[in-house]
Amino acid sequence: MKGTAVILAPNVDPHDDPSRVIGRRTTYLGDEHPYLRGYDVVIVAVLRDALRVEEHGYLTTEEEVRGAGGVSAGDHIEVAPFLPEDGRLSFVTSDPRAIDLEAFRHLARGGTNQ
Repeated sequence: MKGTAVILAPNVDPHDDPSRVIGRRTTYLGDEHPYLRGYDVVIVAVLRDALRVEEHGYLTTEEEVRGAGGVSAGDHIEVAPFLPEDGRLSFVTSDPRAIDLEAFRHLARGGTNQ
């Protein structure tokens, strides 16, 4: 008897709604993770203040993100690449700086949250 394969992937529903953070699809534009450059990724979590402090927050819900005041330039964002040929997210995640994602590029120029 063969077992059933279970695809491991982040538990988020991808979307393009700019008012929501978790699950939002965006493009990676940075250089820190060259293998992701130009790829669509989906936001899995916000690593709040990860550029500033070692004991950063790990936000996985919209309520947590809103409660923290949204995304800031000091955050890292955990993302999973979108695999269009499979119609799913990769099980591998990376944590680029928020400002290296197209959705939050404006934060690098001193823009407001979200």
